[in-house]
Amino acid sequence: MTRNGLSRRAFGLLTAAALALLAAGLSRPAIADRAEMQVFKSPYCGCCAEWVDHMRTAGFSVRVTNMEDMTPAKAHFGIAPDLQSCHTAVVGGYVIEGHVPAGDVQRLLSERPQASGLSVPGMPAGSPGMEQGERRDPYAVILFDQKGARSVYARY
Repeated sequence: MTRNGLSRRAFGLLTAAALALLAAGLSRPAIADRAEMQVFKSPYCGCCAEWVDHMRTAGFSVRVTNMEDMTPAKAHFGIAPDLQSCHTAVVGGYVIEGHVPAGDVQRLLSERPQASGLSVPGMPAGSPGMEQGERRDPYAVILFDQKGARSVYARY
């Protein structure tokens, strides 16, 4: 175990993925049909798999790492507890937490704001991967940084 509770293997995997995706995001145009995304998720979560399909349909190249415990990924990428959801992704140097719509990720990669990433806290019904017929819970996509600054990026 390392000091932060990650196994050396998990720490190495998370660090390598984050560095590779950060470098990829800074070295080429960030558009969905060329953006490579790494998703960390539970192997048992169907809504996470649905969200991955949503991102692939939108043109993202998605690699999935299944993890029994998502706590180390959340800590590694600095996701505050109140911003957490069921899966964490990294694309173009940004962290994507939860059921963020592909269009908002594309906009983020196009605009490249000074931020850590986007989050849809919790698992709102009607968000990508959480479709439940006609049920739609209102939700916000939050733009956040590591210093605690947050703003609403989109509302649904």
